[in-house]
Amino acid sequence: MSELYADIIVDISHEKLDKPFQYRVPDRLRDRLETGMCVEVPFGNGNKTVRGYCIGMDSTCRFDPRRIKEIGGIVREGVGIEDKMIALAGWIRKNYGSTMIQALKTVLPARRSVKKLEHRMIQRVLGREELISLMGESMRKKQTARERLLRELAEQETIPYEWVTGKLGVSAQTVAGLEKAGVVRILRTHSLRNPVRVQGSEEPGKSLSEAQLRIVREVMEDFDRGNPDTYLLHGITGSGKTLVYMELVSEMVARGRQAVVLIPEIALTYQTLLRFYTKFGDRVSVMNSSLSPGEKYDQCERARNGEIDVIIGPRSALFTPFPSLGIIILDEEHEGSYKSESTPKYHARETALEIARMHGASVMLGSATPSLEAYYRAEVGEYKLFVLKERLTGSLPEVHVVDLRQELKEGNHSIFSRKLQELLRDRFSRKEQSILFLNRRGYAGFVSCRSCGHVMKCPHCDVSLSEHGGGRLMCHYCGYSEPAPRICPRCGSKYISGFRAGTQQVEEKLGQMFPEMRVLRMDADTTRNKGSYQKILSAFSNGEADVLIGTQMIVKGHDFPKVTLVGVLAADLSLNVGDYRAGERTFQLLTQAVGRAGRGELPGEAVIQTYQPDHYAVMHAASQNYERFYGEEIIYREMVGYPPVSNLLAVQVFARSNEAGAALAENLARTVRRDCGAADAPPVQVMGPAPASIGRINDIFRFVFYVKSPKYGKLIQIKDMLEDGMRRQPLGEDLTVQFDFNPVHIM
Repeated sequence: MSELYADIIVDISHEKLDKPFQYRVPDRLRDRLETGMCVEVPFGNGNKTVRGYCIGMDSTCRFDPRRIKEIGGIVREGVGIEDKMIALAGWIRKNYGSTMIQALKTVLPARRSVKKLEHRMIQRVLGREELISLMGESMRKKQTARERLLRELAEQETIPYEWVTGKLGVSAQTVAGLEKAGVVRILRTHSLRNPVRVQGSEEPGKSLSEAQLRIVREVMEDFDRGNPDTYLLHGITGSGKTLVYMELVSEMVARGRQAVVLIPEIALTYQTLLRFYTKFGDRVSVMNSSLSPGEKYDQCERARNGEIDVIIGPRSALFTPFPSLGIIILDEEHEGSYKSESTPKYHARETALEIARMHGASVMLGSATPSLEAYYRAEVGEYKLFVLKERLTGSLPEVHVVDLRQELKEGNHSIFSRKLQELLRDRFSRKEQSILFLNRRGYAGFVSCRSCGHVMKCPHCDVSLSEHGGGRLMCHYCGYSEPAPRICPRCGSKYISGFRAGTQQVEEKLGQMFPEMRVLRMDADTTRNKGSYQKILSAFSNGEADVLIGTQMIVKGHDFPKVTLVGVLAADLSLNVGDYRAGERTFQLLTQAVGRAGRGELPGEAVIQTYQPDHYAVMHAASQNYERFYGEEIIYREMVGYPPVSNLLAVQVFARSNEAGAALAENLARTVRRDCGAADAPPVQVMGPAPASIGRINDIFRFVFYVKSPKYGKLIQIKDMLEDGMRRQPLGEDLTVQFDFNPVHIM
């Protein structure tokens, strides 16, 4: 029997993550040791026994076998939070495809040298009379700064260091001189940073409805019986899902457990934090990309030390090192931002389930428009489904669907339909607020006719063709291409082209039409600075603008009671992007957008502008009917074998040479076709390869092919097979391959 060697990481506290050490696996552990396990190993010249983590195993020894030490044993007891995170990294590596190092850095970011937050006080050592004597000496020597400091110290024993060097204008050198002379001493204390800046006040708690209480009771009863589960809360917009979340968190905190509350966008942080802060105070904190490295590090330390009970943030907050996690909540669980776009390309939903399994915690998924994956799993019994069908305040808005083809025929070339113009004018006269949502997701590419609504589609994949340079349209699933038409092939109109409007143009057109209106714009350009989300949203909430214009970030979970009108300017943009999820995304965006209107005491209205008013995603969004949309969409997914009824693996190739990238993608796809032919049961289907939707970025060429299989495990085997082949025949520095399981966005 050949020897087996394991790569062990023995220090996870600094940047040594990139340096595993190789150890021999003794025969007694060969069948028991797995990647991610915590082990005891002899380390260093003195062979001190330390804990390490297995990140991989191989039969090849990279060093002199006589110098290789042997693993002492597997640690079963006393496995702490970091040990669990190491095991989680192993799970991520296996299920999503990456190196173990990449997975470790995802769950345990390398702790860079972070300067501690230090508080300094200057304390006098000498008595008051001695200080007055020194003041006289300083006056004679014209040491004015020294004299000012001594005068203050004669009046009070301690003074803040920053006040002395700031307001008092005394240099650090002068203070150091007095310290050296034994006149003063510097008192230093350290504290952990708290990024939360909320002027919260206790609000009277809103009583939950019987339906909300029933949900809380069932979740907590399962938890208390030792059977925590995964739950999907499908509640219409404004039905009080957040109140359910808060009550569940309160119950967990009362049991000594902690909670992670995930939100899809940083823009939602302030509003969500405000709600939780009024209930939990300083026991709540945030974790997101706007924090400094020091603030991020300190929130992990506060969580580890038990100083906070609740962490709020987007996807990365999932890895907060709580020692006794009780519940993970994914609000707006359908959002694509829960899927990582960089390696490892993990999904927060599935990763949350694995973390919950490790901790014995519950998972609550919530949305007005659940992802098809989540609802499908609830339908087949993997998740427990709860439904809230009534709004707590207000009522669902009246929705007007405007056919833009008819608007064009009747001479209206504006981006605002006549109905939307009428309602905007009416809301302004009544001093009510409006939201204009530009549905730009996927705008770059699809070509349609403004006269009849015809969209250029792939004849092989039933997705829209995308516009490329050189006047050609291309499918990013199979590679089919054709010349871009000059006239519509259906009606002969010359109004066929791609969409070319942005939020700035909308703002300009609105200003020309209604110059007296106060307008705020919220998009990538206006939210680059730290705190800009909060500033814009607070200004709109405080009534400082009549209209808020923005992309999808303004329609996700925000609650503005004064908004009585929502206008969707281009419903078709997300509908026609070349992606099998286009219908689902469009329904979700339109439903969420419409749901922003009429959330207060005043009734609301919404206008959906579209070239395809008869499309089922538009019709069901207008009626706010998720069940009917799901019923139609799932039939389509079953027919074509797409998630959630099947599984999809995207194999992505990046290359500095167009020819080398195309050749590698073709070779890999050929390997999969050869080794996973029709004899497989169930069969594996390979689509592509084809150039990515954006074929080149920063002089890196991009290619992709897709592998479909009903069994997720089969796709993992294919990933492992390709990785093994690339290990045996390294690709070189100019070629990279990445794997994306059940991708949220096509590449």
